[in-house]
This record gives sequence, C-alpha cells and structure tokens, in this order.
Amino acid sequence: MKFVDEANLRVEAGDGGHGCLSFRREKYVPHGGPDGGDGGDGGSVYLIADHNLNTLYDYRINRVFKAERGGNGAGKNRTGAKGQDRYLPVPVGTLCYSRETDELIGDLTHDGETLCVAQGGYHGLGNARFKSSTNQAPRKTTDGTPGEIRELRLELKLLADVGLVGLPNAGKSTLLSSISAARPRIADYPFTTLQPQVGVVSAGPLKSFTLVDLPGLIEGAAEGVGLGHRFLRHVQRTRLLFHVVDAADIEGRDPVEQIRTISDELERFNPELAKRPRWLLLNKVDALEPATVEALRERIVTELDWQGPIYTISAIRPDTLRVLIDEAMEALDAAAAEATAADSDATDAADDERA
Repeated sequence: MKFVDEANLRVEAGDGGHGCLSFRREKYVPHGGPDGGDGGDGGSVYLIADHNLNTLYDYRINRVFKAERGGNGAGKNRTGAKGQDRYLPVPVGTLCYSRETDELIGDLTHDGETLCVAQGGYHGLGNARFKSSTNQAPRKTTDGTPGEIRELRLELKLLADVGLVGLPNAGKSTLLSSISAARPRIADYPFTTLQPQVGVVSAGPLKSFTLVDLPGLIEGAAEGVGLGHRFLRHVQRTRLLFHVVDAADIEGRDPVEQIRTISDELERFNPELAKRPRWLLLNKVDALEPATVEALRERIVTELDWQGPIYTISAIRPDTLRVLIDEAMEALDAAAAEATAADSDATDAADDERA
C-alpha cells in the first residue's frame, strides 16, 4: 500500500430526528392526550487511532463520510432511534485540522484514542413534551437540529523514538536494516528511500526503541528541493536524532560540509527541531585508517564547535553498532523518566492550586 501522510476529507454528522405530533385514540377515552415522542439524536463522526495502520491512503480514495440520521419520533410516546456513529480509523500520530480555519482539532497519539470531529444533531421534541395544566392538547413540536458538516485535513506524523537524517547515500537505510528487522530498499544511487521507513531496534530483554529513516535531505530541502522536506515532520516527535555522515567521502562530499548542510536545513524547517539532541554517526569508517578517522573527529569539533556525541560506525558491521544502541536506549530511558517526573510535578502543582 502506498504511503500517504496527508489527506483531505469531508465529514457529515447525522441530523437529529423530528418530534412527532400525535394524540391518543383509545376506546372509552373521549379526550385522549398528546403522545407524540421525541426524535433520536443524529450519529456523530469520530476518528479513532489504530496502531495497525501506518498510512492515510484510504482517505485519498474515499473523501466523504456520513453518520446516520436520527429517527423521527412516533405516537404512543415512541422515541426515534439514535443515529449510528461513524468511526474512521487513522494511524497513531495523526493530527486533524479544520481546512476552513487551519485550527488544530486534535492529535491522536495513543492506540484506541478517539476524537469527535463532527457532532450529531440533537433530537426534536414531540408534542407530549409541551403538555401542561393550561395546555392539555399542544400541537407544538420541534425539528431535530442539523448535524455538523466539516472539511478536515489529516496530517500524519509518525511516532518514533529516534530519527535518521543525512544526505542521500550516507548509509541510513543500511544502518536501519542492520539494527532492526526493517528491509528498506538499498542501492548505490541517491534517493533509494522514497518514503519513511520505521524499524524496531532491540536493546536487550524487554528493551527496544523505534527508529524512522527519512528520504535523504539535500541543500534547499526546507524550501522544497528534493524529497526529504516532505517528510521532515516525521522526526518532529522523535526525542533523539541520528545524523549519519559519509565519513569516507565516497560521494565526493566533505563530511564537515555534509554536517553543515543538514544542520542548516533542520534550522530552516523548524528551529526547535535543530535544538533536538543530535548524535553524529561517522559512517563507513571501515574504509578509512584509524588516524584519518581521529583527524576527522578533531576537525569536526574544531570547525563546527560540535558539543554532542560522535560515534564512528560501519553500518555493515554490527559489532560497531552495539555501543550506539545501548547508549541510545539509556538516553531514551532517561528522557522518558525526566518527562514523567515533569508531568508529576505539573500535576502536583495543579492540585496545590485547586486546594
């Protein structure tokens, strides 16, 4: 199935059913009272996050979705049936926007989470509702209200712990296939990766993290050049970035300039993303002498004032990746613990304010 991370659709909630105008007709009851029932509420439209999905492709085919209308009321105080709600499954990580105002309606980040995107109409009232001591035979009813109709834009941001960024042919796909079960396309030409690829990396018993590989970025990507700019949104949710660099300069690209190019594109796309923890992975070091690798490390630190970690790896040699995986797992666990502590402190502060 084709990977699609944006879709436009129209959702129409069901109208509420109308109230009924009716009077009892019973034998030996000369003045039967009103018995018109209420209508039923219209069905609403919901988005529901499903971890089994990873694309919005279905919403490129079908674009209009309607919930069921509420039934009309009937005599003998019978209430109309409630319209059936409509649930639209979407991948976990989907954001929903209003196309008219570009307002964010909701963000589905957990499996099974639901979001009401179109409220069903409310039921109308039957004439039995309007009976009083001064109005024994009311002929008043109300109609059900219309259901909401909304034009929506869905945007998928994949949920992953670590994002892979780098220039084309830096070895990102090879790295992903080496440390996970993912099998991306690998070839000796640029842009073999045409869509994000996600893999699960095992870091030991009951320990793992997810890794997303994006199409290679090139200079000008933030302005729309190449493919990677379309998918940079998928690393906005990551807690850590692996910046893969072709240290062997096999493509004739200076490693320091490679780092500058990607740093500039991240900054242009989203300054907050540029501040995300980023680890340099000097790849293809199996083709270099140790002295050359060490000189490159010193040059990066000197010319770029690099403060973050630098790892020397070869994506085709798993033995060079073990330390990277273990330390990444430790960093992600620490970040998760810190986030949990911050949430707990915020909750305690809110409780103190209410007290």
